[in-house]
Amino acid sequence: MSNPKKTRIIAVVLLIAFGALLVLRSCDFGSVPPEKPGPKPDQTKQIKVNVPNFNSDSAMYFLTKQVEFGPRVPNTAAHKKCGDWLVSKFRQYTSNVIEQETVVIAWDGTPLKMRNIIAEINPDARKRIIIAAHWDTRPYADKDSDVSKQKKPIDGANDGASGVAVLMELARMIQASPIPVGIDLILFDAEDYGRPEYDSKETENDYLFWCLGSQYWSKNFHRPGYQASYGILLDMVGGKNARFNREGISMQVAPDVVDKVWNTAAQLGYGELFQEPQTGEIIDDHLFMNQAGIRTIDIIDMRPSTRSMGFGGYEFGATHHTHEDNLSNIDPATLQAVGHTLAHVLYHIE
Repeated sequence: MSNPKKTRIIAVVLLIAFGALLVLRSCDFGSVPPEKPGPKPDQTKQIKVNVPNFNSDSAMYFLTKQVEFGPRVPNTAAHKKCGDWLVSKFRQYTSNVIEQETVVIAWDGTPLKMRNIIAEINPDARKRIIIAAHWDTRPYADKDSDVSKQKKPIDGANDGASGVAVLMELARMIQASPIPVGIDLILFDAEDYGRPEYDSKETENDYLFWCLGSQYWSKNFHRPGYQASYGILLDMVGGKNARFNREGISMQVAPDVVDKVWNTAAQLGYGELFQEPQTGEIIDDHLFMNQAGIRTIDIIDMRPSTRSMGFGGYEFGATHHTHEDNLSNIDPATLQAVGHTLAHVLYHIE
């Protein structure tokens, strides 16, 4: 994810009316929001519906394959080759794949060849759910402790590949065990190409140079008049010792969806990962999806902050935007917790 959106306090709050576009306003993240009480695992009903197994070994294969292409930075050969592979795999597992290709402009004026990838399951179904992630990787390791390596791109095993891997395994699983609801698996591009921290020319509009793929999609839906009941964004969902707290924008726009996911995780025994405290608001792809009228939550790894400033007392892990974001810091158990939870959410949609 981004630096201004993930390591600095960004003054962004969404005001939303159901079915209306969201509006940004200023917000102070200096205090920790009160914790929202949640269900205890032994107080919830056990899920009765037969849900196919989410295979973390398969998800790890998908994750590893992405990393093997190299950093998936727009305008690079690795980015092109990985994108082609993603399209081919989703065509194998889903009903239809749509590619949104365009050129967007980076913070430094660089034109970026961008490609969003949308894989549709049951494209004719009226009720639709979005599961999304970004597939590009950070062109700078601007938080790395080794200054000499800060201008080199990162592997993005967690920040990029992990969310995509979960989507790919869900696609494979649903192909083998169909469900009637419409699912749109969206891979956003050019999410992580924002201004690096070592550049001192920050402006108040720098957040608009992050999430370029979701910004484009939010103004150019892959189908005219597109609607979805809600969306779930995945970001950094494969790290060791992960912790998913209730993110601030998610709680403003779709607390019922947050409850659905977190309650399901608790029922399945993943309460240690899906925790109850609420973080501050962050800039991520879900911001622009919400601005487009699609209620979307963010499942993202955030930890209690050791610094005086953070997102409501939380910050991103030690591997964020460093060269430590590699395969050695991925935990298949984290992928399993997220994928297993989402499988139960999807197979229980009425």
